[in-house]
Amino acid sequence: MIAAKQQEMTPRRAKWEKYKDSLKFSLYCMSHPLDGFWDLTHEKRGTYAAANTILVLTLIIRIMKLRYTSFIFLTVYWEELNIFLYLASVLFPLALWVVGNWALTTLFDGKGRLGQVYMATCYAMAPYPLVQFPLMIFSNFVTVDEAEFYTVISALSLVYAAILVVVAMGQIHEFSGGKNILFTVASLFAMLVMVFILMIFFSMISQGVAYFISLGKELMFRL
Repeated sequence: MIAAKQQEMTPRRAKWEKYKDSLKFSLYCMSHPLDGFWDLTHEKRGTYAAANTILVLTLIIRIMKLRYTSFIFLTVYWEELNIFLYLASVLFPLALWVVGNWALTTLFDGKGRLGQVYMATCYAMAPYPLVQFPLMIFSNFVTVDEAEFYTVISALSLVYAAILVVVAMGQIHEFSGGKNILFTVASLFAMLVMVFILMIFFSMISQGVAYFISLGKELMFRL
């Protein structure tokens, strides 16, 4: 009976160990981006569970920053804040980037699949929670004269995360440096195109709904 319980625990423990290793692997991707992002997908060192964890941590840190960052660096007007739109400011561009990059690279012999683009992008976001959390605490112990240090470090974390995204795309699609930069710019342009199409789509829907509402009111008035 004890042996049976041990056999049941082994798969769970193996999954847990794999999850921990894949989450720790994000640190290796930060310090060795070329090898790290290659192994992430080609050697299957990454997992969707770890990628989702990094994304959730990023969202949590963004919310925590609203509450715990010093007013010197961040002023929040809570009565005007919509938390869902605030989180969408991360999730919506992420979705556009993943879909746009995958769609374009698939047409030009990109090796990465949609899930791999998502996973690599989330792993590349790891510097944000790792840097922003201690910065959030640090902000409450600095003066106005020391604000430049906070601003520079915060900006560097965002820039480094962006660089990691570009490197990650090059590794999973197996593109050369120049081709990778070209498709990075093209992916950003594709994001703008998708936003434009979505705006037109929702505009048409709102006009259609308004038309049927006015038509219904007219019918009710005449009846």
